[in-house]
This record gives sequence, C-alpha cells and structure tokens, in this order.
Amino acid sequence: MRARVKLTVAPQSTHNGKYTYVEYARFADDLVVLIDAHPRHDWLLGAVSRRLREEFDRLQVEVNEEKSRTVDLRCKESFGFLGFDFRQLRSFGTRAWRAHYTPKLKKRTALLRKLKEVFRRYQSQPVNRVVELINPVLRGWVHYFAIGDSNECFNFIRDWVEKKIRRHMGRSRNRRGFGWKRWSRRWLYEELGLFNGYRVRRTVAPKARPA
Repeated sequence: MRARVKLTVAPQSTHNGKYTYVEYARFADDLVVLIDAHPRHDWLLGAVSRRLREEFDRLQVEVNEEKSRTVDLRCKESFGFLGFDFRQLRSFGTRAWRAHYTPKLKKRTALLRKLKEVFRRYQSQPVNRVVELINPVLRGWVHYFAIGDSNECFNFIRDWVEKKIRRHMGRSRNRRGFGWKRWSRRWLYEELGLFNGYRVRRTVAPKARPA
C-alpha cells in the first residue's frame, strides 16, 4: 500500500509537495513500514518513527517495544508478517535490489498437511468427492497469498496436488504410477474441475488520504 504521509524532516528530499510516499501494510494492530535503502532516504527511518509515535500518542495507543524492531534487509536480515517472509533479493530483469516476500514455509507445510488428511480420510471415495473437498481449501489459501513473489510456492503446491490426485485415481484402478498418459493436465482442470487459480495479483493498492 502506498500512502501519503506528511513528514516535516528534510522537506527538500520529499516529492509530491509536502508528502512523501512510503510502503506500509497494516492488519489490526500490526504494522510494517518499508523504506527504500537508497542513502537519500536515510532520514526517513527516524522521521517515520517519530510521525507514527505522534499519531499513536494522539490516539492514546502504546507501542509494544519488545515486539517492535528495525530490520535491515541489506544485511541479509529478514522478518515475517501475516504469514509472509520478507527478505531482499535482486530482480532477474534489472538486477536491482528489492523487497521479496513469499508465503512462510510453515504455512505451506500446514496446507499440505491439511490436504494430505483429506486424501487419507477419503481414499476410498470417488475422486470427484476429494476434489469437492480440497478445492475450497486451495482457493482460500491461494487467494490469501496471491501477492508478492508467491509463484514458486504456488507451482510447488499445484504439482503436489496433481500428483496426489493422480495417485488417488490410480489406486482406485489398482494401477501404479501417476498416469501421465492416461490423464492429461487439461483433463484434470477442465473435466475433473480441480482448482487452478494459481495467479498472483498485480494490482496497485489505492492511495490513502494524507495523514
């Protein structure tokens, strides 16, 4: 999310008049602010902290100092927020450093464990019943994590689910293997109706009103 925050420190370094754009994400009382690592933005680190504390004081909200910290992604540090891991990586195209965020490994593991339980419990049921049960789980999980750099994680999950479905159908027919020639990928998604909405959203969040 890009928001216009009024910062009075070093106004000559700001753009769009008296407002400076900073990246932030908030959920309930948890907040993360991302600041560009370029030297010309060094002043923002202190300015943003002071500006937030001013607003918190006005709202009579206390900062949890034990849980609050500054993370320097340039030093190979990372942090987690709302199920995502944040770290710094070079982009493949421009080779520029940027914030890279992906679903936490433990979140992916928890999803696969939940799906595996469905496959185990309904191993004697028709594959259509299994698909009916796992589709809502996949849809909800993917839609939540469909931002940032989740493509690699999504590809892993899709391949894992495809193999489990193939094994389920093969077991019901007393056949070994994954049936690559017997059931095409297109058939799995178009005829069987297996969830296939593994797409990362590339939308721009609306600008907030100036603080």
